Order: sequence, then C-alpha cells, then structure tokens
Amino acid sequence: MNHLINENGLSHSIVCDSAGTSSYHIGSAPDRRMSAAAFSKLGFKLQGRARQFSVSDFEDFDLILAMDKDNYADILAVDTSSKYHHKVKLMCDFCSRHTLKEVPDPYYGGAEGFNQVIDLLVDACEGLLKHVNTY
Repeated sequence: MNHLINENGLSHSIVCDSAGTSSYHIGSAPDRRMSAAAFSKLGFKLQGRARQFSVSDFEDFDLILAMDKDNYADILAVDTSSKYHHKVKLMCDFCSRHTLKEVPDPYYGGAEGFNQVIDLLVDACEGLLKHVNTY
C-alpha cells in the first residue's frame, strides 16, 4: 500500500501503517518468504518492523483493516466501547478481481501461498486507494 501511495504522489496526505493483533513478532522484519515474493512479483523490498495493534490506533487512523475474520474480531475486542467499530473493515472488502473474503495464511502453502497473498493484496490495495481517494 505504501508503494502505491508513494507512486501516486499521495504520501503527503495518506499515512499507512501495519500492526498485528498478537505480540509474538514485535520488532521483527517482514517474513523473508513474503519479502521474496514481493520482490519477485512487484520489484520492491518490504520494509518496517512488526508492532502490536493498540487502542491509540483507533484515534490515529481513519480506517483499520483486518486480514481475516479472526483478526477482525480481535481488533473489535480492543474497542470495548464500540466507539470505533465503524472504522474496522476486512482488507478483501476492497478487492475487485478476487473473490476471497479473507487473506489466507501463506505460511503453510509454500512459495505459491505467498504469491497468492501478494496478488490478493495488490488487488485490495488498488481498490483501497480508489476508496480513500473518494473521501
């Protein structure tokens, strides 16, 4: 998503960040297999370090995206007042070419699993960019 934001000259107006719902990868770089798939398919290296989703993210971001229904439920559980539920969506809601409703876990599908996730996320990110440009 950050690549698309930069490519479209929108980095001055759109902030995109990533966070997980569990704590076991905090501080880790992107998975080497996902990085390899992104570089192979898209030609760029994934950057960043893992952090855990926090309550302040509800205030800091206009939209919170979950990759699957379990993470969606975990995010909603952090919002005990239900004040921010309207900000939480599934990533695949923005897909136009793929029909999957959740991003599958690529970790047990070999290289093809990572390639499938890259294709799915490119579709979702392109749709998301169109969506945020309508605000």
